[in-house]
Amino acid sequence: MPHDVELIILLAVGFGLALVFGYIAARLRLPPLMGYLIAGVIISPNTPGIVADIHLANQLAELGVMFLMFGVGMHFSLNDLMQVRRIALPGAILQIAVATLLGVGVSMMWGWSFGSALIFGLSLSCASTVVLLKALGDRGLLDSVNGKIAVGWLLVEDLVMVLALVLLPATAVLLGGQAIEGANDENIWLTLGLTLLKVSGFIAFMLIVGKRLVPFIMQIVARLGSRELFTLTVVAAAVSIAFGAYKVFGVSMALGAFFAGMVVKESDFSHRAEEETLPLREIFSILFFVAVGMLFDPRILIEEPIHVLAVVAIIMVGKTIAAMALVLFFRYPLNTALTVGASLAQIGEFSFILATLGVSLQLLSLEGQNLILAGALISITLNSFVFSAIEPVQNWIRERSYLARLLERSSDPLAMLPDEVSQDYLRDQVVIVGHGEVGRRITQNLMAENIKVVIAEENREIVEDLRAKGIAAVSGVATEAGVLIQAHIQHARLLVLSPMDILDIHKIVDIAKTLNPEIQVLVCAESKAEAEVIRKDNIGEVYFAKEEMAKNMSNYILNQIEIAHHQPPTH
Repeated sequence: MPHDVELIILLAVGFGLALVFGYIAARLRLPPLMGYLIAGVIISPNTPGIVADIHLANQLAELGVMFLMFGVGMHFSLNDLMQVRRIALPGAILQIAVATLLGVGVSMMWGWSFGSALIFGLSLSCASTVVLLKALGDRGLLDSVNGKIAVGWLLVEDLVMVLALVLLPATAVLLGGQAIEGANDENIWLTLGLTLLKVSGFIAFMLIVGKRLVPFIMQIVARLGSRELFTLTVVAAAVSIAFGAYKVFGVSMALGAFFAGMVVKESDFSHRAEEETLPLREIFSILFFVAVGMLFDPRILIEEPIHVLAVVAIIMVGKTIAAMALVLFFRYPLNTALTVGASLAQIGEFSFILATLGVSLQLLSLEGQNLILAGALISITLNSFVFSAIEPVQNWIRERSYLARLLERSSDPLAMLPDEVSQDYLRDQVVIVGHGEVGRRITQNLMAENIKVVIAEENREIVEDLRAKGIAAVSGVATEAGVLIQAHIQHARLLVLSPMDILDIHKIVDIAKTLNPEIQVLVCAESKAEAEVIRKDNIGEVYFAKEEMAKNMSNYILNQIEIAHHQPPTH
């Protein structure tokens, strides 16, 4: 041919196979990225058949990393993290430490150097954002307390891994690897200090200048009404900031892309930016996973089966048990512990990025990289089955374990109302289950009218904040009778249920009416279909947001028309 077509071959074959195997994975209820990784394995130099250009794949993978990190930055929510900070922050850091120590210990038993063992342990300690969000979304858990804790936990993991990506190149020589370009071999601490200074300078620049400049540019372009120019602005911001971070400040392009996503999120057009760049981000993410698959050598499964099993055990057993133990230590229910444990029982994109960086710094061997990739493939495949096992495992443990039942008993001070709450207050009160946006607004309105309110909420941190404000609140899952008993539902006038799963609504109402047959129930439905089902079941009064908004707007319009009719005509 008169010109090179390696890039076209890579894209055509890579996307084609990624589509086929991604579809198969989705049909099997597995994350599609499993299919993308397998597509990469098929076209890699390590398997017979079509071989794509791995050097081109690596360059495209670098773009994939940038867009993945850009997406992480756009989804990073400090507010979400602050809601669960007391469990997510210490929990994630301790869990990373435990998983890293397990990885370091096992790999050093195999005779690896400390530097290799550290990269290996860190790679096994961080779960995949893509896999977690899909697993929680498929089960409707993203907005639940358990889901918010798992996502907050992962946000902390992401931040720790971003820090690791920054520090590893500067400490490569100290750990036995290759020096970064321009590093001072004789004074590694000087190199580390300069790196931290550059990173601090970049972060300060982004928070002071970037946070204002990027949203301002987006606003100017958005006024033109050109969709393609707006999309181009967002993509240019992601790539330019990532490259500028590397060229000007000497920090990784991954960190630059992460902060680019964070400053784009500050814009009033962040939702539009996310929607219009999503296809492009997903395309490059797919290329990243295909490129990662091309690096995997399947022979590791045959040549080192014991090592592979050890890696899977660290990811799916060691890390999971550590996370569950920490959640229970913070006095959250067994169900929360199992959900968080299942959420973290896999590894993904940050593991691949760390492994690739480790190989480039000559800290990690190709064998180590292959073991990490094997652990990712197996753990992602099994993760959906782990989630499916939560409920049966929970029932089995509760039936057979005295310790599990003891951990969930009311010895927890937040599971009981404080002694300061008088018995007079606990008569004819309104019990509100859930203190999300709806529950919070209802509570504020009722308390402004001096109406007695008791809150039942799963999130312990919210309960602590409510009690600090002098509001009666009890921690726990309201589907358990003990929580409603503590809220004195037997003497309550009204039960208000915030939006939640319809099965949970039925359980809570059944318990409430058993304890207080005369109680009135008000339910906030999440959808029109759910509202119709609840009305059909005659559970109580049902309110659906869009329906109520339409009623209020209609009433306002009718009132305005009536006022206009009664006004004398003007001459």
